[in-house]
Amino acid sequence: MAQKPNIPKGTRDFSPEEMAKRNYIFDTIRSVYALYGFQQIETPAMETLQTLMGKYGEEGDKLLFKVLNSGDYFGKITDEELLGRNHLKLAARLCEKGLRYDLTVPFARYVVMHRDELQLPFKRYQIQPVWRADRPQKGRYREFYQCDADVVGSDSLLNEVELMQIVDTVFTKFGIRVQIKINNRKILTGIAETIGAADKIVDITVAIDKLDKIGLDKVNEELREVGITEEAIEKLQPIIAMQGTNDEKLQIIREVLSASVTGLKGVEETQFILDMLKQTGLNNEIQLDLTLARGLNYYTGAIFEVKALDTPMGSITGGGRYDNLTGIFGMPGLSGVGISFGADRIFDVLNTLDLYPKNAMTGTQLLFINFGEKETAYSLPVVAKARVAGIRTELFPDKAKMKKQMSYANAKQIPFVALVGENEMAEGKITLKNMTTGEQTLVTPDELILQIQNA
Repeated sequence: MAQKPNIPKGTRDFSPEEMAKRNYIFDTIRSVYALYGFQQIETPAMETLQTLMGKYGEEGDKLLFKVLNSGDYFGKITDEELLGRNHLKLAARLCEKGLRYDLTVPFARYVVMHRDELQLPFKRYQIQPVWRADRPQKGRYREFYQCDADVVGSDSLLNEVELMQIVDTVFTKFGIRVQIKINNRKILTGIAETIGAADKIVDITVAIDKLDKIGLDKVNEELREVGITEEAIEKLQPIIAMQGTNDEKLQIIREVLSASVTGLKGVEETQFILDMLKQTGLNNEIQLDLTLARGLNYYTGAIFEVKALDTPMGSITGGGRYDNLTGIFGMPGLSGVGISFGADRIFDVLNTLDLYPKNAMTGTQLLFINFGEKETAYSLPVVAKARVAGIRTELFPDKAKMKKQMSYANAKQIPFVALVGENEMAEGKITLKNMTTGEQTLVTPDELILQIQNA
């Protein structure tokens, strides 16, 4: 007996209805990116591990899907190495490529490889799948799409302002109420310096970035495990728990970080972004969150994260400034900033809140019933004319029973059915049935098109 087929955990099939919803998401994001002058590129699903490794921190490296070398990949492996069962060493020998973990590192690689072709600042967007060997759970998949926008070649904080406007515009179009969280890695560096743990900045940011997921007690426990002193942890508590308006928080943290040049620079940058955004009239709240860290090591300035307000879900958009990312590929000094929409999580939020517009789900608008060869020959020019007019039209391919063809129309929720028999052909007309009301009218091809267009 044949084994029942399945798919890998953390991946999904998508039905035609689901694809209509996903394309609504992609098209909406794509249209907003285009409004702001971003251009689309694509990069390969696979990158060399040399490109990927070491860019996401130790935790990120563990989540990379590695691709086994083709051909005789055991040819250069000794029996001693195989028996040693050191998976890290074996993986390094057996795998030269990996599936991309995100779209930002491949973009940095793209910029370096195509530097002579690019007009700076270069504003690109990219909508493609990425893969992470994570534990699947609600809202977290091993294969998922990201919808990125990045600007490289400009230090201006107006880029950050513009990206926040894009985030606000996209979620306004979706009808999703969100909270946009902002922080700055320079502020986090200043905090680490102020509490006397400057050498532990990565450990501190990785830990406090988990505050929403694991709670304060476990964050403090994790800080202890990585060697942060009790005195430093105690100094960190009021900063983590800080309340008030954005301006009030900035004033307090400015005083707390008065001895840190780096920290004050972060405060200054954040103040500029927030002040500029006040002028744009955002529809959604933007909140300074000093616990926001964004775990990826390459962020160097402003960082962002977006959460839906009306349904529990992890981050549905994130990003930040990464001034030195291209430097690791031999092109130092090129500043960049970007955001990434988590399309799969947005898909789940829109489903949960039932926010898809009806026109996003529209499939075939008109079905011609197949009564036989003569009727089909008569119908085909009308079908072609309807399609030229932009009406999504099908002709049922088989001369099946009327009941079967009408069931097909009902199952696909096709709103109009065209019937052509001897009488219609004699008069040069078509009987058009409205599947919602049941009303039938005898119309010319031009009248049929007009009636459906006006429906």
